[in-house]
Amino acid sequence: MSDTPGRESEERLPVPRPPAEVAPVERFTSPPSVRAVELTPERAAQVVRQSSNARWVGFLGVVVVILFIAIYWFYELAPLGITESRLDTEAAAQQVTAVERGYNLYEANCSRCHGVNGEGGIGPTLNRQDKLFAHLSVDYLNNVLVVGGRYVCGNPNSLMPIWSNAGHPPGPLNYIQIEDLIAFIRAPSTETYTIRDPELGEPKRDPITGEVRTFKGWVDPAYKPAPGATPYPACWTTEFATPSGAAPSGSPAASGAAPSGSPAAPSGSPAASGEAGSAVKIVASGIAFTTTQVTAPADAPFVIDFDNQDASTPHNVEIKDSTGAVKFKGEIFPGVATRQYQVPALAAGTYPFACTVHPTMTGTLTAQ
Repeated sequence: MSDTPGRESEERLPVPRPPAEVAPVERFTSPPSVRAVELTPERAAQVVRQSSNARWVGFLGVVVVILFIAIYWFYELAPLGITESRLDTEAAAQQVTAVERGYNLYEANCSRCHGVNGEGGIGPTLNRQDKLFAHLSVDYLNNVLVVGGRYVCGNPNSLMPIWSNAGHPPGPLNYIQIEDLIAFIRAPSTETYTIRDPELGEPKRDPITGEVRTFKGWVDPAYKPAPGATPYPACWTTEFATPSGAAPSGSPAASGAAPSGSPAAPSGSPAASGEAGSAVKIVASGIAFTTTQVTAPADAPFVIDFDNQDASTPHNVEIKDSTGAVKFKGEIFPGVATRQYQVPALAAGTYPFACTVHPTMTGTLTAQ
């Protein structure tokens, strides 16, 4: 048909195409044996051989992968308790490192108030099993170190400062040091750890014996509170409260003992020699005992009149025998203050005494 008026219509599509010529066979350069569709027996055998080799290679690859996965599984996870997994081994090693670093942090920052072995002093006791069992948990210790002593008793004037640098105001320890310190406090008593130099990380050795110095944790994994036991109170100030009607540890001596603060008897008098009815005078000043040689009556109870002249520093008197067994341990209290210790009878002999909080404070008591 036409688009122009007045003109006859005409057909445009479809346009007839000329017949296509078949390409001559000569255009292929490959030999007829290659252009053949069917496989020759030789080619078929070759394909079979190649397929068999490929299957063997694939099978060996699968076997290698399976063996690798099995070996790695035993190495990494240690199923069925056959051995210890790599992850558990690494975690245990990191825990030991954290506890040993925490020991140095505790000695440098906490032992002055809580005692070298967590026995308490200005601050509360930390090594008591009833407290470690449920009270001194990881979360609780972390909160105390971040917030300070006011978290424990709600006292804004608490002596316990903020130790974490995430606190307000920030303290001196970062989060890794806080974790190490908590790891030390929560370390089990069944493990032995190495005391290391805080700067070099090398084990410290005893200067006399040359043996590596070690320490044990505080937490007894086998401890269980008695049935019906009252949970340990959250506020540590109750540790220093005196029960109604009960005399505090280190209370004044019975009749015949010299009162606290009384002048010392002259040398050679009955009071100075520690005879019955008198007090043995021991003075602590400048983180040392100024009275290092004292005498007491043998086979009879006596009184130690202990004068702590170091302000805000906890001291006490602990008496041991020649084997190192503790014969008497007086109350730890901060100075400036005095206490009178009631000491049970000691057999005749020489007894070293020291401060539990500061073991370098030493002296000798002779019972005669």
